[in-house]
Amino acid sequence: MSAVQQLVILGATGSIGLSTLDVVARNQQQFKVFALTAGQNAKKMAELCIAHQPRYAVMASESAAKQLSALLKHESKTQVMHGEKAMSELCAHGDVDTVMSAIVGAAGLLPTLSAVEAGKKVLLANKESLVMSGQLFIDKVKKHQATLLPIDSEHNAIFQCLPSALQNTQGQARLGQHGVSKILLTGSGGPFLNRDINTLNTVSVSEAVAHPNWSMGQKISVDSATMMNKGLEFIEAKWLFNCDASDIDVVIHPQSIIHSMVQYQDGSILAQMGNPDMRTPIAHALAYPERIDAGVKPLNFSDICDFSFTKPDFSRYPNLKLAIAACDAGQGATTTVNAANEIAVNAFLQGQIRFTDIYKVNAQTLDAAQFTDAKTLDEILECDRLARISAAQFITKVVH
Repeated sequence: MSAVQQLVILGATGSIGLSTLDVVARNQQQFKVFALTAGQNAKKMAELCIAHQPRYAVMASESAAKQLSALLKHESKTQVMHGEKAMSELCAHGDVDTVMSAIVGAAGLLPTLSAVEAGKKVLLANKESLVMSGQLFIDKVKKHQATLLPIDSEHNAIFQCLPSALQNTQGQARLGQHGVSKILLTGSGGPFLNRDINTLNTVSVSEAVAHPNWSMGQKISVDSATMMNKGLEFIEAKWLFNCDASDIDVVIHPQSIIHSMVQYQDGSILAQMGNPDMRTPIAHALAYPERIDAGVKPLNFSDICDFSFTKPDFSRYPNLKLAIAACDAGQGATTTVNAANEIAVNAFLQGQIRFTDIYKVNAQTLDAAQFTDAKTLDEILECDRLARISAAQFITKVVH
C-alpha cells in the first residue's frame, strides 16, 4: 500500500465499527479516519472523535448531533452533522477511499449505495444491503466500478478460499467456470443448538443475546440464536458470489473455528480458519490484497479439542428455512423477510413477543405479502415499508 487510505466508518459505535478502529489504530501509517457515523450514542461517539480526530462525525438525529457537539466543544475540531443525507454525502466525498458499511439493518442501505455509486472501496458488513436490493446493488457495483469486499466472517472466508479470478470479478463470473462446485456456509448454531426445542418459547432476552463464541450487538445476537442471521448470509452469498441457492449448503460448526469453506470440482475443499474475532476479516478487507496486523492471536491447534459438523435442523431453526425459501422466491420475498425480522426481533427485545413468535411474525408477513419484482430502489423501499407495517400488525395480534 502506498498512499494513506481515507476511511469512513458507518456504524462506528457498534462492534464492527469499534473493531475497525482497533485495526486502524494498529496500522496508522496506512489508514486515517475521515468520518465516523453513529445512531444515538453521543457519549461513545465523543470518545471516538477525541481518540481518532475524524474530520467529520454524523449522528442519526439532530438531537444526538447537538449532544455530540456539546461534548466535543473544547476537545475536538471534528465537524458534527446529522441525518442519512449527510452520511451519504460523506460516503461519496472526493477525499474518501474506503467505506466500512457496518450500520445494522435497512438503515445502512442508502449510505452504502452512495459509496458504491461514487466508485469507492466498500467493505460490506451490512448484509441487509444485499438482502434488500441484491440485483440493484450488484448492478451498481459493476456500473460504477466500485470494489466490494465482504466483512462477515463467513463471506470473507469464502472470498479468501475462492480462486483469484473469482475474487476480482465483482459477482460477474460463475463458480463452475473456475472449478468451484459448492459454497459451504458455516454457522455455530447459536446458544440453543442443544436446548430442548419444547422450551424455546420460554427463552429470555438475556439468554438469546448470549452467543457462545462471538461478541455482537443485540439484534445480530438474536438473529444468530434463531439462525435468521445465517439465512440472511445465505441470501447475501447468492449475490456476492453470483450463484444460485442450490450452490450453497449450510453446515453447523459449533466451534466457530472454520468460518466457511469452498468445495471444488476435483474433490478439494478449502477452509478459512481462525479465532472468532472480527478484526481478522476487517484487516483482510482493509489491506486486500496485502496483509496487516489485526491484533488477533493465531490458532493454537494443540488447544483445539474437537471439530464437529452437522446439518441444520429446520424444526429448531425455522427462520433459516424461511430465509432460504425467500432466496428462491426473489427480491420481493427477501426484502420482506428482512423487514419483518427487524420488527419482530425488536419486539422480542422489548419484551412484547416470545422468542418463538419471531418466526411466526416473519412467516405470516411473508405469506401475506403481495410480491413485486422490486427492481427499482423506490420499489424496494416501498416493499420494505409495507412489510414493516404488516409485521407490526401481526405483532399486535400476538400480543393481544
